[in-house]
Amino acid sequence: MSLLLAMTGWHVEDWRARFQAMLPEMPIVVLGEPFDRRAVHYVASWKHPAGSLTGLPNLAAIFSLGAGVDFLFADDKLPLVPIARVVDPDLTTRMSEYVVLHCLMHLRQQHRYMRQQREKLWEDDRNQPAARSVRVGIMGLGELGLDAAAKLKVIGFDVAGWSRSPKSIEGLRTFSGEEGMKGFLARTDILVCLVPLTPETRGIINAGLIAALAQDGRLGGPFVINAGRGGLQVEEDILAALDTGMLKGATLDVFETEPLPLASPLWNHPGVTITPHNAAMSEPEAIASLITAQIRRLEAGEPLQHVVDPARGY
Repeated sequence: MSLLLAMTGWHVEDWRARFQAMLPEMPIVVLGEPFDRRAVHYVASWKHPAGSLTGLPNLAAIFSLGAGVDFLFADDKLPLVPIARVVDPDLTTRMSEYVVLHCLMHLRQQHRYMRQQREKLWEDDRNQPAARSVRVGIMGLGELGLDAAAKLKVIGFDVAGWSRSPKSIEGLRTFSGEEGMKGFLARTDILVCLVPLTPETRGIINAGLIAALAQDGRLGGPFVINAGRGGLQVEEDILAALDTGMLKGATLDVFETEPLPLASPLWNHPGVTITPHNAAMSEPEAIASLITAQIRRLEAGEPLQHVVDPARGY
């Protein structure tokens, strides 16, 4: 019985050492090296090459090494076994830090004051709305969205959430489905996108969605924060909305192509804040520990936790 590491872009030997220390009785094998495919019971994957997980007759589960699982479903030959995603309290906290930080940056006009500092300008129109008068909309009410919503409410923001299916959450106004999207966007000054990337959500941050955001808010126009997946946004539409004033600003941690190409106009647009897909970085040891605990559960005959629904893609 072995654990197969199937990853690209990461230091595989570091991951092998982590898992071997936590699972000393289990061989840790690596995709691309010789190994007994019949012995593989578990796979830990991050953007494995499509089709590379076929021919594993005793595979029992696949674990994503990141919070997202969209890359797994891009493999049309993915084995039909249970898939578990990472649910890490540390990752959740880091995402909330990012969301709160950038909501406050937009609320307090910090980007404007940083530009003024560079130009040595002392200007203030005294337009400083309170958090309670700014409406934040969290699109996606999983672990990440719910934690961010709770922390934004503590600061005083007027927070609401949208999810694909109806959810009843104490103290949080919620919208759901296509029928709820219009009302959700119409009351949103700062949109925070944390939905998973699925065929239904690909390109959801587009011209139509942006045009439906509130234009009557205290910030002088809507803002978008995308810390989910780059495939959720249509960058051409975001740039066009910024140029026409339909959108006042955008904070983007993820992009259609990563790393963001040097030729992208997003780099130099004054209304865009760019971060290098680091909104929520889990400690590798924490991820390995969580996956190890899942393997221990299965070996003890207990059910797998945080199982992905293939029909939904998350």
